[in-house]
Amino acid sequence: MSNSSGNLNLPPGTGRSGEAAARSFVTNELALHIAELNFRAREGEVDIIAKSDDIFVFIEVKTRTNKKFGFGVEQISTRKAERLQATGQRYLEKVGAENADWRIDLISVEMDKSGRVLNVTHIENAIEESTQPSQ
Repeated sequence: MSNSSGNLNLPPGTGRSGEAAARSFVTNELALHIAELNFRAREGEVDIIAKSDDIFVFIEVKTRTNKKFGFGVEQISTRKAERLQATGQRYLEKVGAENADWRIDLISVEMDKSGRVLNVTHIENAIEESTQPSQ
């Protein structure tokens, strides 16, 4: 992920700091094993790929320093959801787990302008299975 979040004008490094807070949350609070970070395929990118038992969890991380642009979950467009689904499926193909159970979660990290984490919100199944393309 680049140092900023596109047109949101976050201070340099904020996105990386948010992803670091999300990684800590995934391992310490959700007790998931991180399998891969910033997985890229032609379809898109997944920030964090974690695993719990036999379930793969593809996690999109959204970092905000104010609510001017809305909450992180509000920033997942239909197109972004489709790209996350396709990228997740590409990862499963890569690791030979095409028939594995999986879901897409969202972690929204709120930070103040100095980089201090104010709140981490986890939304399980942020993109419902009913919208996932058939495999």
